Amino acid sequence: MTTTSDLTGKVAFVTGGTRGIGLETVRSLAKLGATVIIGARDPQKGNEIAQQFKQDGFNVESIKIDVNVHQDNVAAYQYLDENYGKLDILINNAGVLLDQENVSIEVVNRTSTLSSAILRDTFDANFFAQIDLTQILLPLIRKSDAGRIVNLSSILGSLSLHADPASPIYGMKTFAYNASKAALNAFTIHLAAELRDTTIKVNSIHPGWVRTRLGGGAADIDEVEGSRTSILAATLPEDGPTGSFFFEENALPW
Repeated sequence: MTTTSDLTGKVAFVTGGTRGIGLETVRSLAKLGATVIIGARDPQKGNEIAQQFKQDGFNVESIKIDVNVHQDNVAAYQYLDENYGKLDILINNAGVLLDQENVSIEVVNRTSTLSSAILRDTFDANFFAQIDLTQILLPLIRKSDAGRIVNLSSILGSLSLHADPASPIYGMKTFAYNASKAALNAFTIHLAAELRDTTIKVNSIHPGWVRTRLGGGAADIDEVEGSRTSILAATLPEDGPTGSFFFEENALPW
């Protein structure tokens, strides 16, 4: 799978870009020459990080956004429209895991007792917010000559693997999180099909099991490695895939 290595003139927006995979995604996109806007729930932290990038010679800015808040998503559109008039790369990176603190400890399947509050809060952040933001920003992405939408999913959203007792994730039944990522994958498939006759590519990616606050300390790759698949999907060439689900260069089953 080939990629584009020069993003000069491209504008990218990364939600949840102040830490973890999101922060490393911002760093990599900036190093490739893109102007990167960090979507930060904490505006002070976002501005501090953006300022550090600027001191290092990169074009990085930050705006306040809670993707669960519709007006914040509208404000993001207005900022991007007024300052750039387009959006080339959208990385839907923000997300939550509320079933338990992380997936690095033994997972107890609580599907039958999981509260509706956890289910709703998880879907709000991992599914509905991603759709709302993407739909709002899509007119700007349509103005790009090669728009890329990257949805941060997870291998835990694979229904095929969860149904297979022999699969390596069969025991990882964090119901709310897994179901929200499966739903996000459905959004990827449907939006990619709608946009198939445009230059926009829409893909779901699995970043790997990453040592982050969400992934836990026992995960097998660091945050830099965890950002690689996001960058791969963000820099796909004209003949790259759309409506796909992959980790690095490996296709994953839905």
